Amino acid sequence: MLTYLGDFADQFSFLNVFRYLTFRTGAATMTALLFVFLFGPGIIQLLRLKQGKGQPIREDGPQSHFKKAGTPTMGGLMIMSGLLVSALLWSDLDSPYVWAVLLVTVGFGAIGFYDDYLKVTKASHRGLSGKTRLGIEFVIAGIAVYIMMRAGDPRLASSLTLPFLKNVLVDFGIFFIAFGAFVIVGAGNAVNLTDGLDGLAIVPVMIAGASFGLIAYLSGNAVFADYLQIHFVRGTGELAVITGALLGAGLGFLWFNAPPAAIFMGDTGSLALGGMIGAIAVATKHEIVLAIIGGIFVAEALSVIIQVASFKLTGKRVFRMAPIHHHFEQLGWTEPQVVIRFWIIAVVLALIGLSSLKLR
Repeated sequence: MLTYLGDFADQFSFLNVFRYLTFRTGAATMTALLFVFLFGPGIIQLLRLKQGKGQPIREDGPQSHFKKAGTPTMGGLMIMSGLLVSALLWSDLDSPYVWAVLLVTVGFGAIGFYDDYLKVTKASHRGLSGKTRLGIEFVIAGIAVYIMMRAGDPRLASSLTLPFLKNVLVDFGIFFIAFGAFVIVGAGNAVNLTDGLDGLAIVPVMIAGASFGLIAYLSGNAVFADYLQIHFVRGTGELAVITGALLGAGLGFLWFNAPPAAIFMGDTGSLALGGMIGAIAVATKHEIVLAIIGGIFVAEALSVIIQVASFKLTGKRVFRMAPIHHHFEQLGWTEPQVVIRFWIIAVVLALIGLSSLKLR
């Protein structure tokens, strides 16, 4: 919204700074961070009063988690509020990509909020029906992908690009809507499965968000895209502002989510943030790179799929407990060890994914 101040740069030269994407990205980060710092304690207090017993703890989960009983959930409201306020202030609201990504973020956040609400009110870790939740997610994601396809270059809009191969496009045609929706829904639910320990999900989310902020900036700049020999997607540079807001809101949330957590992200935050990163990956045509940068989330999701499939087919479990972060807890790793080691892996995977921008 503040980008419109740049229109008056001819009369007031200092307003020209509002035209710069890098300035607005940094400003979005600081705005979201300050918002969460200022309003976070009040939100936590309100959620604690409303929820009473807080987020239900899985009865079949690690025994060490029972000491977390009473911690409020729905902390995603803190992240979402800071992110949305900052994004609406600093991004160009004429961009269809901005609205498509925000549609996924808000839509998935609303689904997660209702799921958290059911869990808290029923005092059970079972919330919204899985089939119902997935169905609504696919509808929201499909609409967002359609918006992106209409906004993009017809040559690229329905195609999948491959990392390390600069001239290869796989055209899905109209079926790209289903493919793109699958990527977004998969990302949302993979992050949701990762959110099981204090600080475990938010830092890899910020790392992935920062990585895709850089990718969006480079993909949306014709000069940089040509130099790196990646596909130029006009307009996606504006998504760097959204990722800047994510980084600021995430840092603010981490302040309160650091062990011992004063609040949990809940499905409200994990679904929204995962879906948001998935949507940016689809917009920038880096869907496969998402699987590399978000390798932690992929591993968490696969561990659950493998565990369920193995138990149903053979009656045996591959992991001591799924998702995989619980497996390492059962092996004797302390919670801080699991969290920090997963953060390190997330950084390494981000570097590998970003290297694909030059290795063409």
